[in-house]
Amino acid sequence: MNAFTTDDQRWQAVQTRDPSAAKHFVYAVRTTGVYCQPGCKSRMAKRENVEFFADASAAEAAGYRACRRCQAKPAANRRSDLVARACRLLETSDNPPSLNQLGTQLAVSPFHLHRVFKDETGLTPKAYASAFRAQRLRESLNDGQCSVTDAIYDAGYNSSSRFYESADQRLGMRPRQYRAGGNGATIHFAVGQCSLGAILVAQSEKGICAILLGEAPDALLEQLQDQFPKARLIGGDADYERVVAEVVGFVEAPALGLDLPLDVQGTAFQERVWQALREVPVGSRASYTEIAERIGAPKAVRAVAMACAANRIAVAIPCHRIVRRDGDISGYRWGVERKQQLLARETALS
Repeated sequence: MNAFTTDDQRWQAVQTRDPSAAKHFVYAVRTTGVYCQPGCKSRMAKRENVEFFADASAAEAAGYRACRRCQAKPAANRRSDLVARACRLLETSDNPPSLNQLGTQLAVSPFHLHRVFKDETGLTPKAYASAFRAQRLRESLNDGQCSVTDAIYDAGYNSSSRFYESADQRLGMRPRQYRAGGNGATIHFAVGQCSLGAILVAQSEKGICAILLGEAPDALLEQLQDQFPKARLIGGDADYERVVAEVVGFVEAPALGLDLPLDVQGTAFQERVWQALREVPVGSRASYTEIAERIGAPKAVRAVAMACAANRIAVAIPCHRIVRRDGDISGYRWGVERKQQLLARETALS
């Protein structure tokens, strides 16, 4: 039973610095603008300057900041802060630090850091660093102001040979092909029909690189050509038709799942968002705010929405399961009506 139901009882707990009261309330001091746990060892405030809140979130909503001495900040916020600091170190280091080095710099155990980072972002620190370097490389290649070799080193790769070993995984093709708009790369594609209209499925050597929905097949092909203007596009392949059939079957019955590799190409932030989207179960919904919190960037709600809009792999990366905080269904690259149909179909299966 909660023994701290009145302000008198709460004040008594503050005066005695009762640590057992921490899970029941926090107190804030008007003169300092700080809120604390009941067991805080800070100098005792005057009663007339103190007000009580059910939790830290309520105190912060009222404009108070967390006490550094008693670590009153919500655990979720502390985790987000840790991940944000880790991301900054990974992004600004010439050579990405190892997990042990990162833990030492952040004063936490490597095990704890790895677990929290993976829980908050969906990526390990190593995978995040790799995705960030790949994005820097894409930007340098697209800029065209330096050689491919210089771009590789500028992006933080210690050796060009090590990068080339994983170039296909990070770019979906060789770097010179990427700079040339897919020049020399081979992409198989096919256009079909499903209950949502026309559907185009494209696959690079690495995996599915696009699932596009629309009304007109020609418009979908134009979108693919815009994405890879110099790639060799091969359509009408009988073997590839089976891949398209599998994707169409997944669209019609999402509970079946899709057992095909994906060629996901985006910024480090986009990849974190897209990974979080893939973890939203069939029949469930999440808000942009919830996704931002899951990846450790609670203030990046607008950026999450932009990452959803940039997704080119419909349904397999289920951005249709993301709704506004009030539950409103809006904002879908392939049309709100298709989003409503997908959600209604998945809800019926759950």
